Amino acid sequence: MKRLAALFSRMPFHWRMTLLSSLLLCALFAVSNIVQFAFVESWMLKQEERSARQDMRELLNVLLANEMRIQPDNEERIRYYLEKANVNNGMIRILNAEGVPVVTAANNMPIHWVERRGTAEAAGMGRGQGVLAMSSPLTIFQFTGTVEVVRSLSHVERLIASFNRIMLICFAVAVIISGYGGRLLSRRLVKPLRAMHRTMRSVKQNGLQERMAVGEARDDMTALTIMFNDMMDEVEGAFLKQKQFVEDASHELRTPIAIIEGHLAMLQRWGKHDPEVLEESLRISMEELERLRGLVEELLTLSRIERSEQEYKHAAVDEVCMQPTTVIHSAVEKIRSLHPAFQLTVDVSQLEGMALGINDGHLLQLMLILLDNAVKYSGSSTEVRIDAVRAGAAGHMVIAVQDAGIGMVEDELAHAWDRFYRADKARSGAGGYGLGLPIARQIAQRYNGTIELYSKPGKGTTAALTLPFRDACESIL
Repeated sequence: MKRLAALFSRMPFHWRMTLLSSLLLCALFAVSNIVQFAFVESWMLKQEERSARQDMRELLNVLLANEMRIQPDNEERIRYYLEKANVNNGMIRILNAEGVPVVTAANNMPIHWVERRGTAEAAGMGRGQGVLAMSSPLTIFQFTGTVEVVRSLSHVERLIASFNRIMLICFAVAVIISGYGGRLLSRRLVKPLRAMHRTMRSVKQNGLQERMAVGEARDDMTALTIMFNDMMDEVEGAFLKQKQFVEDASHELRTPIAIIEGHLAMLQRWGKHDPEVLEESLRISMEELERLRGLVEELLTLSRIERSEQEYKHAAVDEVCMQPTTVIHSAVEKIRSLHPAFQLTVDVSQLEGMALGINDGHLLQLMLILLDNAVKYSGSSTEVRIDAVRAGAAGHMVIAVQDAGIGMVEDELAHAWDRFYRADKARSGAGGYGLGLPIARQIAQRYNGTIELYSKPGKGTTAALTLPFRDACESIL
């Protein structure tokens, strides 16, 4: 048994499906045949018993109605009624109290028959040796005995045997049909899996753009196909984003490295003997190194945010009872010290006494990113406004950073959250790496917050940071 189970487990899936479905169909057909055979056999025998009882009642009615005396001189008349009531391959006889036949009427009845089933006091019906026998007590005048009706079941047995042969033939045909039907059924069931296998092979050979064809039927297989295609869409999207990220990061890293390499090569050839050239090359190299360091730090920050969500959730518990107004003013002062020509207007009075669901370090980082972007893309304008208002009854606070600069067109606004994307620097003279807004959005999302951008070309941009707030100091565990 274990060897059969091991052999079955090693069979290909479609053959296992074929075998199981064929066995199931054969079992169902066999059970159906057995039930039908038992029903037909029982029905035919009951019909014979019902006919024998009817004949017995009619015979007794005739004998009693005519008040026939069971005597030797009356045997011919009695035999006449018995033969009239008898059937082909049957026998009717009257026995006395000692069980000795008095009158017998037989019609092609076999000699070998079952023993008498009883006396007048023990009447009933029984089957044996291919016959059906029924006995009933008979009392007429001084005669007391038994009437027996015997019928051959050979014709019934022949019909049952013929029916059995037909059912065996049908079962053999059903086995063949079940095997073929099981094969078709297994092919039908395995078809989506084979299609998925072919698609996976195509993905391996041709790329992630391959998809499975979705059928019209809305069943489990169609749902599996749709889920597979959705999964492949996500995998392809993640792969393309990763590829784009690597390409953009490589491009951004290559530029400062090339500049530093060029200046060092120049110094190695001849510039090291010229103090002015040496000073200029060192200055430019230091600037590019600083730019390179800033880019690497932002890449690491973005990687940490995506890699360690729990780290940010735990960090959010550390300082939930700080004064967000203090953090916002601190960020404004840092930007003001870097850009003294800018006029930064702050109105965050609605945040007084409130506690936001974010720690001060990440709130400061968010405000520095939004303020830095506002300054970079202010163009000729030097005005930046910071406001804080409640977001209706939603339990959130909106911190808006608004500039009156160059703004963004719809296409730029749609790509503002893409990594390494930057608005047209030719219009603004702004630098940066295009990682600030993606980092800010990732941080805000870690605290169940959002960042939205609203912009019009030539009229400026508003960045709306929405964060959940609390009226009192409480843990956000």
